[in-house]
Amino acid sequence: MAKTFKLEIVTPERVVYSESVSSLVAPGIHGYVGILADHAPLMAELTIGEISVTDAQGQEQHIATAGGFMQVSENAVRILADTAEFGHEIDVDRAQQSVQRAQDRLRKSEGVDHTRAQVSLLRAMNRLRVARGQ
Repeated sequence: MAKTFKLEIVTPERVVYSESVSSLVAPGIHGYVGILADHAPLMAELTIGEISVTDAQGQEQHIATAGGFMQVSENAVRILADTAEFGHEIDVDRAQQSVQRAQDRLRKSEGVDHTRAQVSLLRAMNRLRVARGQ
C-alpha cells in the first residue's frame, strides 16, 4: 500500500475535502505540481485548473478550482481555494451558460473588461471539462 498524507481543501464556504491521500496534482501558477507522501515543505500559488487526488484506496477524484494557495508541510497539504468543486457537483447547463456569456462579452469591443471576461471564460471552461471528465 502506498504511503499517504493528509489533504485538506477549504474554500470560504466549506471544507471540500479532508482525507488521507496517496497523491495530489494541483495547478500551480508555473505549472502543475505533484505531491507524494513526505514531500519537502512548499508554498505555492494556485491558478484555474483541475486538482487530481488519488485516495488511500487508489481511487482518483477530480476537483475544479479557480485559484488559491497550497501549503505542504509535516506530511500534510492544505489548500485554501477561491473555489473548489467536484465534477459531479457542477451544474453543466449553468457552466455552459457561463461560457456563452463570457464569449458574448469578449465579442464586444466597447465597455467590456476583456481581462475579466477572459478569466470568466477560463473558469467556466475548466468547470465544464471537470464535470465532463475530460
